Amino acid sequence: MYLTQHTDYGLRVLIYTAINDDALVNISTIADTYGISKSHLMKVVTALVKGGFLSSVRGKGGGLRLAMTADKINIGAVIRHLEPMQLVECMGNRNGCLITPSCRLAGILGGAIKSFFNHLDGFTLEDLLNKPTYDLLCFPKIDIMPEQEMAETMPEKVERVLEKMTPSDIRIDAVN
Repeated sequence: MYLTQHTDYGLRVLIYTAINDDALVNISTIADTYGISKSHLMKVVTALVKGGFLSSVRGKGGGLRLAMTADKINIGAVIRHLEPMQLVECMGNRNGCLITPSCRLAGILGGAIKSFFNHLDGFTLEDLLNKPTYDLLCFPKIDIMPEQEMAETMPEKVERVLEKMTPSDIRIDAVN
């Protein structure tokens, strides 16, 4: 079993958007970052907006943001929304298989899919975010912010990043 490219890209868009959650993101930037087709990404984003995972802001200065916090976006729900999960013909609407009335394959595969989603339902988008991914995908925004406001909000942002770090995220490079 494998996930389609559509679903793969959908998960990548959500990860990118979650990591850059302090500003609106746009499709062009996401496509350039991952090196994938902008037109294909537009279809993926449309599906994510329709599914209620992303919000779209139109017009000048518009873009995309998560429709809810990352801890509320369930990975199983995202994949159910994006992925057809029709492993064999008899699991779909166009079933022309002769042995369907006596075949047990659909039931067995259906059980496997149920187990697959039971596992995925235990994870949220927040579980996919870590320091190395943050370092690769976070593009700092240049905000003109009063010094007092920066002093008040910066510790909170740093704390959020540090909370997501695990010991394996820390790398020390020797400098000669």
